[in-house]
Amino acid sequence: MRVQKVLGNIESIDTCENTVEWVELDWDELNKRILRKTTDKGRDLAIVMDEQGLRYGDILHQESSRVIAVRTRLEPAYVITPDSMTQMGKVAFELGNRHTPCVVEENRIIVRYDSTLEVLFKEIGVDYERTEERFKQPFKYKSDHHHHT
Repeated sequence: MRVQKVLGNIESIDTCENTVEWVELDWDELNKRILRKTTDKGRDLAIVMDEQGLRYGDILHQESSRVIAVRTRLEPAYVITPDSMTQMGKVAFELGNRHTPCVVEENRIIVRYDSTLEVLFKEIGVDYERTEERFKQPFKYKSDHHHHT
Protein backbone atom coordinates (compact mmCIF):
# COMPACT_ATOMS: atom_id res chain seq x y z
CA MET A 1 0.00 0.00 0.00
CA ARG A 2 1.29 3.48 -0.89
CA VAL A 3 0.73 6.39 1.52
CA GLN A 4 1.27 9.98 0.43
CA LYS A 5 -0.38 12.16 3.07
CA VAL A 6 -1.51 12.31 6.66
CA LEU A 7 -5.29 12.08 7.01
CA GLY A 8 -5.53 13.34 10.58
CA ASN A 9 -4.50 12.23 14.03
CA ILE A 10 -5.78 9.32 16.11
CA GLU A 11 -6.53 11.69 19.00
CA SER A 12 -9.18 13.48 16.91
CA ILE A 13 -11.29 10.43 16.03
CA ASP A 14 -13.45 8.06 18.04
CA THR A 15 -12.10 4.55 17.62
CA CYS A 16 -11.66 1.35 19.58
CA GLU A 17 -8.09 0.18 20.16
CA ASN A 18 -8.69 -3.04 18.18
CA THR A 19 -9.47 -1.11 14.99
CA VAL A 20 -6.05 0.56 14.96
CA GLU A 21 -3.23 -0.98 12.98
CA TRP A 22 0.11 0.52 13.99
CA VAL A 23 3.19 1.26 11.95
CA GLU A 24 6.08 1.67 14.39
CA LEU A 25 8.87 4.11 13.65
CA ASP A 26 12.08 5.01 15.41
CA TRP A 27 12.03 8.64 16.57
CA ASP A 28 14.52 9.63 13.84
CA GLU A 29 12.30 8.10 11.15
CA LEU A 30 9.59 10.65 11.98
CA ASN A 31 11.58 13.19 9.95
CA LYS A 32 11.98 11.01 6.86
CA ARG A 33 9.84 11.52 3.75
CA ILE A 34 10.35 8.08 2.21
CA LEU A 35 10.00 4.87 4.22
CA ARG A 36 9.18 1.24 3.63
CA LYS A 37 7.55 -0.29 6.73
CA THR A 38 5.31 -3.16 7.84
CA THR A 39 2.40 -2.64 10.24
CA ASP A 40 1.89 -4.71 13.36
CA LYS A 41 -0.68 -6.73 11.36
CA GLY A 42 1.80 -7.51 8.56
CA ARG A 43 0.62 -5.01 5.93
CA ASP A 44 3.46 -3.51 3.84
CA LEU A 45 3.49 0.27 3.45
CA ALA A 46 5.43 2.54 1.13
CA ILE A 47 5.35 5.97 2.75
CA VAL A 48 6.17 8.73 0.24
CA MET A 49 5.34 12.13 1.70
CA ASP A 50 5.58 15.51 -0.04
CA GLU A 51 6.70 17.08 3.21
CA GLN A 52 8.66 15.51 6.01
CA GLY A 53 7.46 15.35 9.55
CA LEU A 54 5.30 12.57 10.96
CA ARG A 55 4.01 12.61 14.53
CA TYR A 56 2.77 10.00 16.96
CA GLY A 57 -0.84 9.18 16.10
CA ASP A 58 -0.82 10.43 12.50
CA ILE A 59 -3.36 8.52 10.41
CA LEU A 60 -1.89 7.15 7.18
CA HIS A 61 -4.90 5.13 6.00
CA GLN A 62 -8.53 4.94 7.05
CA GLU A 63 -11.35 2.56 6.15
CA SER A 64 -14.68 2.00 7.85
CA SER A 65 -13.28 -0.79 10.02
CA ARG A 66 -9.56 -0.01 10.21
CA VAL A 67 -7.18 2.89 10.79
CA ILE A 68 -3.44 2.70 10.15
CA ALA A 69 -1.57 5.13 12.40
CA VAL A 70 1.99 6.00 13.37
CA ARG A 71 3.46 5.24 16.74
CA THR A 72 7.06 5.31 17.86
CA ARG A 73 8.95 2.35 19.21
CA LEU A 74 9.58 2.04 22.92
CA GLU A 75 13.16 3.20 23.41
CA PRO A 76 15.50 3.10 26.39
CA ALA A 77 15.43 6.50 28.04
CA TYR A 78 16.13 8.44 31.20
CA VAL A 79 13.43 10.41 32.96
CA ILE A 80 15.07 13.10 35.06
CA THR A 81 13.10 14.81 37.83
CA PRO A 82 14.90 17.86 39.21
CA ASP A 83 13.69 18.97 42.65
CA SER A 84 14.73 22.62 42.26
CA MET A 85 15.37 25.30 39.66
CA THR A 86 19.07 24.96 40.44
CA GLN A 87 19.05 21.27 39.50
CA MET A 88 16.92 22.03 36.43
CA GLY A 89 19.44 24.65 35.34
CA LYS A 90 22.44 22.41 35.91
CA VAL A 91 20.89 19.50 34.01
CA ALA A 92 19.78 21.75 31.14
CA PHE A 93 23.24 23.35 30.94
CA GLU A 94 25.06 20.01 30.91
CA LEU A 95 22.72 18.42 28.36
CA GLY A 96 23.01 21.48 26.13
CA ASN A 97 26.78 21.51 26.49
CA ARG A 98 26.82 17.90 25.24
CA HIS A 99 24.32 18.71 22.46
CA THR A 100 22.01 16.03 23.89
CA PRO A 101 18.47 16.44 22.60
CA CYS A 102 15.79 16.29 25.27
CA VAL A 103 12.08 16.66 25.85
CA VAL A 104 10.93 18.88 28.72
CA GLU A 105 7.47 18.05 30.08
CA GLU A 106 6.03 19.67 33.20
CA ASN A 107 8.61 18.88 35.91
CA ARG A 108 10.65 16.24 34.11
CA ILE A 109 13.27 15.98 31.37
CA ILE A 110 13.39 12.96 29.07
CA VAL A 111 16.49 11.95 27.10
CA ARG A 112 17.39 8.92 25.06
CA TYR A 113 19.52 6.37 26.87
CA ASP A 114 23.26 7.09 26.95
CA SER A 115 25.22 5.33 29.68
CA THR A 116 27.66 8.24 29.99
CA LEU A 117 24.86 10.47 31.28
CA GLU A 118 24.49 8.55 34.55
CA VAL A 119 27.79 9.95 35.83
CA LEU A 120 26.52 13.44 35.05
CA PHE A 121 23.21 12.87 36.86
CA LYS A 122 25.04 11.53 39.92
CA GLU A 123 27.44 14.52 39.96
CA ILE A 124 24.51 16.94 39.89
CA GLY A 125 22.61 14.87 42.47
CA VAL A 126 19.40 14.82 40.44
CA ASP A 127 16.85 12.01 40.61
CA TYR A 128 16.59 9.96 37.44
CA GLU A 129 15.09 6.68 36.32
CA ARG A 130 16.06 4.44 33.43
CA THR A 131 12.89 3.43 31.62
CA GLU A 132 11.37 3.10 28.16
CA GLU A 133 9.49 5.88 26.38
CA ARG A 134 7.68 6.43 23.11
CA PHE A 135 8.88 9.79 21.80
CA LYS A 136 5.92 11.54 20.19
CA GLN A 137 7.92 13.87 17.99
CA PRO A 138 11.40 13.90 16.52
CA PHE A 139 14.16 15.66 18.39
CA LYS A 140 15.20 18.89 16.74
CA TYR A 141 18.84 19.41 16.02
CA LYS A 142 20.17 22.87 15.36
CA SER A 143 22.14 23.11 12.13
CA ASP A 144 24.34 25.98 13.32
CA HIS A 145 27.32 24.04 14.65
CA HIS A 146 29.94 25.64 16.81
CA HIS A 147 33.26 24.51 18.16
CA HIS A 148 34.64 24.67 21.68
CA THR A 149 38.13 26.11 21.91
